[in-house]
Amino acid sequence: MKLDEMLSTAGPQLRLLWLLSCVIVVLLLQVTDGKKDLTSACTTCKQITDNFNKGFDRTAKQNFGGGNTAWEERKLSKYETSEIRLMEIVEGLCDSSSFECNRMLEEHEEHFETWWFKRKTKHPDLHKWFCIETIKVCCPKGTFGPDCNACVGGSERPCHGNGMCDGEGTRGGNGKCSCVHGYKGEFCLDCIDGYFNEERNDTFSLCTECHSSCKTCTGATNQDCDECKEGWEEDDQEACVDVNECSKDPAPCGEEQYCLNTEGSYLCKACDKVCSGCTGAGPDKCQACASGYQDTEGTCTDIDECSQSESVCTKANQDCANTNGSYVCICSSGYEEQDGECVHTPQNSLHLAPFEIKKTVS
Repeated sequence: MKLDEMLSTAGPQLRLLWLLSCVIVVLLLQVTDGKKDLTSACTTCKQITDNFNKGFDRTAKQNFGGGNTAWEERKLSKYETSEIRLMEIVEGLCDSSSFECNRMLEEHEEHFETWWFKRKTKHPDLHKWFCIETIKVCCPKGTFGPDCNACVGGSERPCHGNGMCDGEGTRGGNGKCSCVHGYKGEFCLDCIDGYFNEERNDTFSLCTECHSSCKTCTGATNQDCDECKEGWEEDDQEACVDVNECSKDPAPCGEEQYCLNTEGSYLCKACDKVCSGCTGAGPDKCQACASGYQDTEGTCTDIDECSQSESVCTKANQDCANTNGSYVCICSSGYEEQDGECVHTPQNSLHLAPFEIKKTVS
């Protein structure tokens, strides 16, 4: 059933309720967009006044640019306070692609002339005079909203110095605090888990990080934990100490890995390639040696198959070359491999060719 058919068959109270819900949604969208517009307007205004101050500094040592500066200043007044200097500054206030900036500048350009010629001496802060007091799109620091109300915690220390006040300095926002890391709550006076109040009163809070073993705490040491983090446990002195996961049975790591304990956790690291199972890093921590290696005074070392009494390369015209953990049979000098055999090589194409790879079995 279509919406219009449903409404036509519904009672008057249901139709009225539906209409009211639509109105509320529209109003909420308008309020949200309005707050964004108010915040954006202040940002644009601040951009204009910041660029004005940069232009003011840039032109501080300039003059009219003619050949006789003294005559020009006698006849045309000083460049420092001239309309020419003002126009040069105004021309650089907005990028050509910035619609909002150019719209605001065009709408309020006469205010810059008023400030330049009549208000600059008494009101040297252009942002305050133009954005806050004249066109009223911004608020003083520490305040927000249409009436420039003080942020939570007061305008001197918004959010009690532990957060950002939504809409601060603009005519938008709701004044709610977004707390910095370590703090929480409406007023940014409470501490998050892992932090404790080192100092606290109605207007000031200092949250300090707990010991690394604590999930929650009342102080800075591992004996001040209310609850231990995962990977830590309480000892006989009621202090949180590291759990050595590597000492557990069964071991937490794979067959070709060894366990390395860390604070609050552990790591599984690969055994050395010469090992078949290991208890730590290096060839001297093997539980057994891998194929092609042998135990030499507690350390796994390569077996030189080529030096064994019984030759491992049995075909004619072969030489043995040892490799790490194995060996390779190659054709002797003057021979090359063809169809699994080493055959004599013509004089103009002598080279060595690998024949086959064999690995010993431990």
